[in-house]
Amino acid sequence: MPTTEKLKKVALQVRRDIVRMVHAVNSGHPGGSLGCTDYLVALYFEVMNHNPEFNMDAIGEDVFFLSNGHISPVFYSVLARSGYFPVKELSTFRKLNSRLQGHPTTHEGLPGIRMASGSLGQGLSVALGAAQTKKLNGDKSLVFCLHGDGELQEGQIWEAAMYAAHNKVDNLIATIDVNGQQIDGSTDQVLSLGSLRAKWEAFGWEVIDMDGNKMDEVLKTLNYAKTQTGKGKPVVILMKTEMGFGVDFMMGSHKWHGVAPNDEQLAQALAQLEEPIGYNYCGDY
Repeated sequence: MPTTEKLKKVALQVRRDIVRMVHAVNSGHPGGSLGCTDYLVALYFEVMNHNPEFNMDAIGEDVFFLSNGHISPVFYSVLARSGYFPVKELSTFRKLNSRLQGHPTTHEGLPGIRMASGSLGQGLSVALGAAQTKKLNGDKSLVFCLHGDGELQEGQIWEAAMYAAHNKVDNLIATIDVNGQQIDGSTDQVLSLGSLRAKWEAFGWEVIDMDGNKMDEVLKTLNYAKTQTGKGKPVVILMKTEMGFGVDFMMGSHKWHGVAPNDEQLAQALAQLEEPIGYNYCGDY
């Protein structure tokens, strides 16, 4: 089976995990999680050099930071499916004393979590620190981070963007989930972001566009982005996605930013996300 087909199977399973996790506790953020599934699956199952035998120092490994921590369902599923912790632990999502809290935290000791996130705007600064540390240590590995487009309304993002270009942090690949939605409505209604390409280019970054809901394009673009590192500029990918991708009644609306499906809606969602039985990494927990 070609690589992209394998990744599509894993992405299908991850999307099933997402809707089941948020349904079980009637809370969580399915919309952005579904939209970013292909990106995180490609990253962890193909693109990044990483070790599920988790070590916070990550010497000689690529690392990833999730800045928009509310999309923890997709992050937890991908970590579990790629071997960081048992898949059955996904059933504890958002429950008391679980390591899988609504927003990832390091004090829970969950393998794969490198920062507490959910307070938006901070992830780029953290990723920059890790990237500069790798440079100082002579470590040729890369640092990846993911952000929501609504998160770009936070001023700290642009301070970090300016710092990264000034200091030529060229071992960093940031990705922006451009789905045009945030908790209170569309980004155009809440606070228009204008031309993101023009902004990032003005701040001195190498800018790449990508359709984040086409696995073949995600894989191709991430691998291309890696070739653009080491050239004196940080790299940013503007990833166009559809919130709720894969579940028709969730797609394209901010209303599914942080709402869990009811029993009937879960059944409808799972009917659209056929379980890839018999394939490695797949099978409902």
